[in-house]
Amino acid sequence: MRWLPQSPRVRRILFAYTANEVGTWLGYVALSVAVYDSTHSGAAVAGLLVASRLLPALIVPALVARVEASRRHGELSMLYLVQGACAVTLAAAIADLWLPAVLLLVMIDGTAGLTASALLRAETTRAELEHATSRDAARPGAVAGDGGNAAAQERGQRSTRSATAALNSAYTAALIVGPALAGVLVGAWGARAALLIDAGSFLLAAALLRELHPHIEEAGQDSVRSRLAVAWRHLRGTPQLWRLLVAEAIAIVFFAAAEPVEVIFAKSTLGAGDSGFGVLLATWGLGMALGSALFGAAATRPLRPLLIGGTLAIGAGYLGFAAAPSLVLACVAAVVGGIGTGVQWATWLSAAQMLTPSALHGRLMGALQSINSLCPAIGFALGGAVVSLSSARVAFVVAGGASVLLAGLFVPGTRGLSGALSAPASGAAEPEPQAVAEKSLAL
Repeated sequence: MRWLPQSPRVRRILFAYTANEVGTWLGYVALSVAVYDSTHSGAAVAGLLVASRLLPALIVPALVARVEASRRHGELSMLYLVQGACAVTLAAAIADLWLPAVLLLVMIDGTAGLTASALLRAETTRAELEHATSRDAARPGAVAGDGGNAAAQERGQRSTRSATAALNSAYTAALIVGPALAGVLVGAWGARAALLIDAGSFLLAAALLRELHPHIEEAGQDSVRSRLAVAWRHLRGTPQLWRLLVAEAIAIVFFAAAEPVEVIFAKSTLGAGDSGFGVLLATWGLGMALGSALFGAAATRPLRPLLIGGTLAIGAGYLGFAAAPSLVLACVAAVVGGIGTGVQWATWLSAAQMLTPSALHGRLMGALQSINSLCPAIGFALGGAVVSLSSARVAFVVAGGASVLLAGLFVPGTRGLSGALSAPASGAAEPEPQAVAEKSLAL
């Protein structure tokens, strides 16, 4: 896979996405440190993460459908401007931190951010597919039959793999750079400066994507309710997709249970400070980059061993945290867990995309963002409760042990999944000729 796709439109999306993700990590680390330093409470940090996910999980699918139905330009950029305004306000609010106000702003920011991410992922796939279609039509020896169903299906799989792999690479690059940079900036200049830089990244993304218009035309389906109903019918009519969603939802709860514990683990258990927290996150990101590369190299292999193996590696990473006596060994465990994350989420998302028509990809991404928001909110609350009642190490044992045990849930949903899929089940939305999709990672 090339790091930079040939499509200029996709390259612009990638640049905006990467800049925004680096800024987002600055904001995340800054707020986590500010809230923990102010409250010295693991429950407060968990509350911060719950606020960023719980309300957005309920709103994002409808908001994605609303934007896709709109014929107005600039709505995607407006979402980034809302995030920028929230970051500036948070920079002012943490000087005299009042937790309820911070949580409200984080809710608004999370809703806008997850909606924009879902729309960007779907738009990246469409842009790459359009580029591949025009490239194949222009190649020497192309004939009219190249536009047939088999060729279109192959093109759809190739384009989706390319687009999602590029986004995954951008995300993991940001995950490596962002937390480490945030640890340095927060330690040197404070949380307020990091939040203002975060705001600048949102403004840059809004400017780069001002001409992007993720409108999907569907005859007779202009209302948000009708568009969501179509997506719901497809989901219920594709049992294999439903099983994958349920299995991942349960797994994400325990993956996320460790997240509010990490800042406490780094600063209090290991005594590594703000910079140590940033290094730990960055090392997990390095593992994710390696996992994404491993996923790309195994693109033609069956999905089941990749999905199950990735889940087991995540659990091993958290169990490694529980046993690590030092930051160095914790970083080794983070690499293992990061590799698992890079493989697991990419494989699962690939399977979900392959089972969904292209016209529904935006709403699918919205649903996945909701799952990836609501379930972590439950996990954050669980992790916060465990660490409050016991310790960071016990919380990692719970998260890691459950992740290992849950790997078997993915067996029924991955039967028959490899590089190609049969059409969706009867009664599901019929795929368009170029609608079959493949693999990738998200957040």
